[in-house]
Amino acid sequence: MTDREILRPLAARVREIAEHPVMHQRRALWTRHNTLQNRQPLVLCYPEGAWGEILPDSALQCHDPQLRHWERTLRMRCWWWDHLADDDFIEPWFDIGWRVTIGGYGFDIPHHHGDDRGSYVWDAPVKDLAADLPKLHFRSLAVDRAGTERDRQRAAEIFGDLLPVRIRGMLWWTLGMTWEAAKLVGLENLMFYMCDQPERVHELMRFLRDEHLHFITWCEREGLLTPNTAADYVGSGGVGCTDELPATNRLADRWGFAESQETVGISPAMFAEFVMPYQVPLLEKFGLNCYGCCEGLEGRIDVVLKNVPRLRRISVAPTANQEVLAEKLAGRYIFSRKPYPAHVGVGFNEPAIRADLRRTLTAARGQPLEIILKDTHTVEHQPDRLTRWVKIAREEIG
Repeated sequence: MTDREILRPLAARVREIAEHPVMHQRRALWTRHNTLQNRQPLVLCYPEGAWGEILPDSALQCHDPQLRHWERTLRMRCWWWDHLADDDFIEPWFDIGWRVTIGGYGFDIPHHHGDDRGSYVWDAPVKDLAADLPKLHFRSLAVDRAGTERDRQRAAEIFGDLLPVRIRGMLWWTLGMTWEAAKLVGLENLMFYMCDQPERVHELMRFLRDEHLHFITWCEREGLLTPNTAADYVGSGGVGCTDELPATNRLADRWGFAESQETVGISPAMFAEFVMPYQVPLLEKFGLNCYGCCEGLEGRIDVVLKNVPRLRRISVAPTANQEVLAEKLAGRYIFSRKPYPAHVGVGFNEPAIRADLRRTLTAARGQPLEIILKDTHTVEHQPDRLTRWVKIAREEIG
């Protein structure tokens, strides 16, 4: 069987799934949810790191490396539909991402990798702030339009009559910048420098703010932005479907996102001084914003709510104080809860799963609530755990 013969039935199946009537219902549901009009808790389950167990390389049949990647994408959508009865939805398209090359800040950052789960350590290259910060420069940026168009045409030739192909994708995830700072100077050093060399930290954060502004405005100027207001992953989890933002290629008509997981160990006052002021100018560019990921926000939520413009979605991390955040959010923002993934990934602790869900449903009762299982780096080769988790979440909501 040729690669083409493998891909075409998969593309036809994805098109069939995307045109199921439930997709229109879910699109309308997410639109209401993102305008804070929905009080029905929504459920999402992202296999993320567990995809390697669900669809290992041995499950793929194509020979060409690029076509194997597309095959995996199509099979992931089919598996999602067959096994995860969550509230996500897909559209009848196949997306090709821009071929973009992004350079470095002027320093190599050596990484030393551990196991195949992605763990690594790195050697922070900026050792002397006074001497090294002036050496930083903006990343070089380039787009290969011809290569991107060849990708699009190749996919269109193989299965575009079954599943239309478009250029669309994420060019960045977070605009939080503190991960970039930690890579350059080291995580512990970053926090020590806030005490020992505060002005140098401000200098570093000013550079990163200006560099990231340059990057996102370059993307806009080059026409590389595509809407993230339909069946799009936004923030640290959630679906971006909204009728509040027009479907254009402008920053102002997109969801923005920032977090600062790396600085969870600093005080709210230090967060307000060294992090938030540099994120706000970036978030100002967007029509709606999400904030937070795996950091507990209860200690800095007042700073976030006061400063982030057009804020709509707040991440409630696995270890966050849900009651404090529920009181602060008070139904004015989406309560984006991320349950503790280890209850699913290391064994399957159903009593703990149910207790966690019940606490969330009690704390956020009456608020726009989404419950999102993510950071599932393994399911110990038992993908049915994800199906069971969604079923349990439905039962607890019921």
